[in-house]
Amino acid sequence: MSADHPSIARFREEHERLGGSGEIVILPDSVHTAALAAEALGCEVGAIANSLLFDADGSPVLILTSGAHRVDTALTRERIGGAELKRAKPEFVKQHTGQVIGGVSPIAHPAPIATYLDSWLQKYDVVWAAAGHPAAVFSTSYDELLALTGATPIDVD
Repeated sequence: MSADHPSIARFREEHERLGGSGEIVILPDSVHTAALAAEALGCEVGAIANSLLFDADGSPVLILTSGAHRVDTALTRERIGGAELKRAKPEFVKQHTGQVIGGVSPIAHPAPIATYLDSWLQKYDVVWAAAGHPAAVFSTSYDELLALTGATPIDVD
C-alpha cells in the first residue's frame, strides 16, 4: 500500500488543513477491524476509534466508537433523535465518505456528515483511527478528534 493512494492523500490534505498533529501510519496489511488494528499497533482495542456509518432514512450518520464497544442503535437513536439507524451498505458508505468500509476516516468526506464521538475514548491518551484506507491509520487524542470532526460526544452503549 502506498501513501500516495488517492483516499489517503485526500485524508492527509484534510488532516493538515484542519491542523491535525497525529502521525499517519501505513501498515503492511489491511486492518479492517478494531482487533486487527489494535494488534498491528500494539494498543488496546478500546483505543481504536471505529468510524461506523449508518443510514438514517437516507441521511448518513457517522459514529466514532471505541473498538471495545458495539453501538446500541436503538439507544443511540434515542440520544441523538432522528430516524432509525441502519447499518449502511457499502455503496452508501462509498457515496457519502468517498472511502470503503474498514478504511473510513473521521474526516475528508465529500460533504459534511453528522458525527458523534463515543465518550469512552476519553480514557486513552492516544486514539487511533482509519486514515481513508483499510491499511492506513492515524494517531490522535480524544480532544483533537472532537475538534477535527466537530462531533457531538455521546455514550453509544
